Amino acid sequence: MPNHQPVRIDVVSDVVCPWCFIGKRRLEKAIALNPDIPVEVHYRPYFLNDWIPREGIAREQYLTTKFGSPERYNGIAQRVRAAAAFEGLTYAVDKISRQPNTLDAHRLIRWADAIGKAPAMKQRLMDLYFTQGADLTNRDVLVKAAADVGLDAEQVRSALAGDKDVAEVESEALSAKEAGIQGVPCFILGGKFAISGAQAPEDLAEAIARLSESADAAE
Repeated sequence: MPNHQPVRIDVVSDVVCPWCFIGKRRLEKAIALNPDIPVEVHYRPYFLNDWIPREGIAREQYLTTKFGSPERYNGIAQRVRAAAAFEGLTYAVDKISRQPNTLDAHRLIRWADAIGKAPAMKQRLMDLYFTQGADLTNRDVLVKAAADVGLDAEQVRSALAGDKDVAEVESEALSAKEAGIQGVPCFILGGKFAISGAQAPEDLAEAIARLSESADAAE
């Protein structure tokens, strides 16, 4: 088996971005298409809606502010739901009643990364939001999600009540926008190439393979 160097993939995304939900699954499929190429996936914060207050707002208010009305979002929602279903995901848009601020969700992902569980934390939060319609500003929901992936519930509850890593998450998210990232998901391969959007698994797999080959050739 070829002795490839690991390919680092930084995924800039938000847990309430439906195309990030789909893009994560497509990336996983892309990685599976290249079983001989090791990868290191890191999740980076992004605020799709940085204007939403920490307590969140009603979903209807959000859709009205962003799209003009909930009805005007229906067409987009149907396309996203179909794309999600094709990837084996459920986008239960009718269950979502609150639009959260995602600062605390990104803090959980950061803390889960310390125990190698960032992908699981990210998936758990997105499943809760998109499939179950859970409120990601609800402290109990977040603590339970953290415990589900192996974090200590009481430690998480205490940390969420304070400002631990708030400045770090906000700074990292701001840096992404200052670097020119205007749409997510954005996949940064090897710190060199950025691929924007929930691309097809085959296209992502090809990009990963090309980067791996160029890295091997440079050795």
